[in-house]
Amino acid sequence: MTELQNAAKAAATRPRIQPAEEGDDRPLSVSARLGRLQFHQSGKFRVLQLTDIQDGPKVSKDTVKLIEASLDATRPDIVIFTGNQIAGYDPAYAQTTRKRRWSASVGTTRETASSKSSEASERFEAALERTRASVRATVEQLVRPLADRGIPWAVTFGNHDFQCGLGNAEIESICREFPGCLNPDPARLQAEQYLPSQRVFACEPGTFALPVSDVDHTTSVLGLVLLDSGDYARSGGYGSPSAEALRFLAEVPEMMATQSQKRVESHETAKSQEQAVPCMVFQHFPVQQYYQLLKPAATNAARAIEGYRNFAGKHYVLDEEKTLPGSYLGEGISCPDTDSGEFAILEQCGYFAISAGHDHRNAFVGTVPISRNSADARMAKVLPKVIGGLMMIASPTSGFGSYGPVPQKRAARLIEFDIRHPYEPRTQLLEYGELVGKPSAGKAYAYGMTSESKPESEGVDLLHRPTWWSKLLSWMRK
Repeated sequence: MTELQNAAKAAATRPRIQPAEEGDDRPLSVSARLGRLQFHQSGKFRVLQLTDIQDGPKVSKDTVKLIEASLDATRPDIVIFTGNQIAGYDPAYAQTTRKRRWSASVGTTRETASSKSSEASERFEAALERTRASVRATVEQLVRPLADRGIPWAVTFGNHDFQCGLGNAEIESICREFPGCLNPDPARLQAEQYLPSQRVFACEPGTFALPVSDVDHTTSVLGLVLLDSGDYARSGGYGSPSAEALRFLAEVPEMMATQSQKRVESHETAKSQEQAVPCMVFQHFPVQQYYQLLKPAATNAARAIEGYRNFAGKHYVLDEEKTLPGSYLGEGISCPDTDSGEFAILEQCGYFAISAGHDHRNAFVGTVPISRNSADARMAKVLPKVIGGLMMIASPTSGFGSYGPVPQKRAARLIEFDIRHPYEPRTQLLEYGELVGKPSAGKAYAYGMTSESKPESEGVDLLHRPTWWSKLLSWMRK
């Protein structure tokens, strides 16, 4: 493919962006105006993804500028945060931080504090309250631009959020304090303030689903599924979604169809509803199958990157036959060591795309072929509509508080759906350099991912191969 052809292909995948009209003080989100997530009269529906902001209580001004500029440029229906909003290792959390869910906080645990003295217990509770205030300050700065513009948002979690000392459930509860948050309250499954007519399917903190309806609000066209993909594995490396989250992932396309069918049956002119609603999943960790978008390369090949843990010792480059022009690979795909079976669920249960963050220096979009041979009969009607394989998206960091590409390449990602072909969304990166210009901050971490350059604040080095001992421990725990 020539350079001119590549440029033309890239331009063809770019959604048209129109800024808000001057003096229009309505919510930028068309869905917010309608009270539910649905396609517009124009036939469009837009999602803006922000990932790996990974900052402390004082969020970088450049991060906020990127968020503001992206919102104004794209006017999304919803913003989805895909994990690591909170830099749990930040010095602000020094008294409550913990490297792993199963480890004690650096300060002290409630149990230890209580066993020592009431004074120690009070000090720890005071430290936890300071942590809550700091997390609240981070969330407030990230979502203020959304609240000012009337844009709903949803959030899932990564491997650093909980390290502040608060569990994901408590962080999610703090998020729900702010306008526009669609994360469901276990007691209420309606997004009452911003989207009073929106149905929400709930599972666990950070794992839930939002159906998107057609223009007439008669059927659900597609589903947006947020999945908590886990944090760390006891045997080393990264973890996987919980068994309950995976069960939910498998069942939600049909659950959405059941709910939508009831609405269809009450609508005089509605056509019959498919037996499952095709879905796209948003999560923090990439799955192992992202490596299918790469091809092996010589160690000294141009732009070759060494793989991560189970893929270490081999070098890879992007497979240009499977990925879109403009894609780039900046570090090994940091996936869990164990295949949780998530990809098989995506193959068989009607998913057409997955979008992940986590790897701050990766930005690529590709499609991998998938096998539908063993799909359940209930999926027979919907699967032919999901053609061309599974779209797999990797997005770079949207933040300026941690490592990543050069500052001008920090980005948000726009995903635009068209009602004429809703399962073939177009996507583009909204890079800081193009939207805002030169970063105001004098420092942004763009260092390489090696044990020598990785800061101690981000925890232990995860780029080593899994040892024989860690594999044995993992096997014994099964």
